[in-house]
Amino acid sequence: MRASTTIAGLLLLLAVSILVLPADSHATPEDEEEKPAVESEPVASEDAGYSAGDVFQDCPDCPEMVVVPAGSFTMVSPSSEEGRSDSEGPQHRVTIRESFAVGKYEVSFAEWDACVAGGGCNDYRPDDSGWGRGERPVINVSWSDAKAYVGWLSRKTGEQYRLLSEAEWEYVARAGTTGPFHFGPTISTDQANYDENRMKTVPVGSFSANGFGLHDVHGNVGEWVEDCWHDSYSGAPVDGSAWVSGDDCGLRVLRGGSWSNIPWLLRSAVRVRYPPEVRINKFGFRVARTLIS
Repeated sequence: MRASTTIAGLLLLLAVSILVLPADSHATPEDEEEKPAVESEPVASEDAGYSAGDVFQDCPDCPEMVVVPAGSFTMVSPSSEEGRSDSEGPQHRVTIRESFAVGKYEVSFAEWDACVAGGGCNDYRPDDSGWGRGERPVINVSWSDAKAYVGWLSRKTGEQYRLLSEAEWEYVARAGTTGPFHFGPTISTDQANYDENRMKTVPVGSFSANGFGLHDVHGNVGEWVEDCWHDSYSGAPVDGSAWVSGDDCGLRVLRGGSWSNIPWLLRSAVRVRYPPEVRINKFGFRVARTLIS
């Protein structure tokens, strides 16, 4: 490619980037229900040549990761959504400027146990509640435990592993959809593990993936994310970053619902909070990895 063409292309990309950036990095109270949920194109990553949709592992015991494209979406639920709580508003537009990688599945017991065997995770071996380990999602882990795991994974691989932000979690869970679930307006026990239908967790990947290639974003285990709890999204970041200032950082957020929750608690917009040291058999997590560009 000739130099003049390359420079012109870069100037065009810069102009587009300026257009999509919000004037303010925090949300305003206005609902934006009329806008589509996701506007995205596959974005190539400079990190080892990964592109949106690619699946990779950084080591044999590491989680499988899916590259998710950059894009914009309308976060949390409209006022008309059944089961909606006040903490799910106001709706606001979020723009995620860079592609990133997300765990294809919730972190499994096998992956957690590899961390313990490798000298990480504070040598904590969670109880499996008698349901089995292996490919079942790790349970009885706190937010602090999840942070210990991503810290170990980062040290092991030399890459930037972390928890998802709330905004990232909802973006990847929706995968371009606007309804309560990525399946549509309703959910069934053929699509996810919930409502004590099976009375325990099931192996990760037991149900079909969403449009971004992620499994079990609804049900099985609630997934810890990075953010502190806020009673509403007034003033929330709109760039996809974790909201870790103000309100109550003595509570951390979980998303997605679990094997025991009723359907409306599995919706893409639902937010729940618990102290960061709580360990119960409904809680697990999924990892993210920053892609260096």
